[in-house]
Amino acid sequence: MHGLVYLQDINGFVTLNPATRKPFTQLMKTILLIDDNADVRMVITEVLELSNYRVLAAADGKEGILLAREKKPDLIICDIMMPVLDGYAVIHSLQRYPETQNIPFIFLSAKAERSDIRKGMELGADDYIAKPLSSPEELLNAVESRLKKADLLKKDIGPGLEGLNNLVMSVNGKDILKSLTEEGSAQRYKKRQVVYNEGTHPKNLFYVQKGKIKVFKTNDDGKELVTNIYTDGDFFGYTSIIEESIYKETAQSLEETELTLIPASDFKDLLNNSREILHKFIQLLANNVSEREAQLVGVAYNSLRKKVADALISIYKKYKKDETEDSTLSIGRENLANFTGTAKESVIRTLSDFKDEKLIDIKDGDIVILNRKKLENMIN
Repeated sequence: MHGLVYLQDINGFVTLNPATRKPFTQLMKTILLIDDNADVRMVITEVLELSNYRVLAAADGKEGILLAREKKPDLIICDIMMPVLDGYAVIHSLQRYPETQNIPFIFLSAKAERSDIRKGMELGADDYIAKPLSSPEELLNAVESRLKKADLLKKDIGPGLEGLNNLVMSVNGKDILKSLTEEGSAQRYKKRQVVYNEGTHPKNLFYVQKGKIKVFKTNDDGKELVTNIYTDGDFFGYTSIIEESIYKETAQSLEETELTLIPASDFKDLLNNSREILHKFIQLLANNVSEREAQLVGVAYNSLRKKVADALISIYKKYKKDETEDSTLSIGRENLANFTGTAKESVIRTLSDFKDEKLIDIKDGDIVILNRKKLENMIN
């Protein structure tokens, strides 16, 4: 598979035939190897280096933790039974630091009992390899697989079911796009139809096939604050499923909309069976929290002109996935006011001012963005 020939010595260690050593000019990835056995470190280091990896070696857990925090390797291979700190203590310690908690981690140990494997996985290990290695390919395949998945998590996999499907295909080779769209219940919603109400329990994950959904909170006086808008290719409703809580907002269609409803139980199974997919949805949650915090700060402290300008740009970015698309926004003045947390009449006056200043135009009630740059840089 890797174009290398391997030999086995009298101690049972698998080694590389020196005649197959090939020079290379570029070290692609850095791997930290933590093992107290010098012979094991030598053999594994040679296997990895001849496969074009840069290897850092540590003789015990304490040294390994220091190296991991200093060098931030792309992957860690760690023995379990070691002096000073064992492998379990190493991964537990590295999980506490933001700079090392997401580094792929493979346990390497002569102990192959099922309980040891389960304990390692519960602590956050990504894989488990017993030694002595049955073949170098076993090690190299595990390393390549974990590095590929780690690289995937760093990339923008794209929005919607297509992106989720690409992630799942890379993680476990399964094509969930077809099954989710076929098994999920497709449902059409008329304009202003409620998808779910605040305070109810989640039953589905929602995917927007076509149309637009607003999510909003209502105060005791019945006034709305729109907290998000979802359009083609977006998921929504996953926050309450992940938190196992009730809906904290209401979702309603802004126009005729087609949704795919994925049962919450199926979505939970997907999350429980793949740390990578769970990680991606946690990223979505974090992004939503950041956007919401910025919106609430703007509602509280920005001037009226700044609030309306920011709302137009935010809605534009949600509506227009492609920069080449037409800059026309079909959004009612009341919804725009609810997005900015201001009165409808104030929004109408501000839009009129923006039109006079050639920042926007209004055609058949729709808002046309004419000068996006000036709106983005509106002085507070």
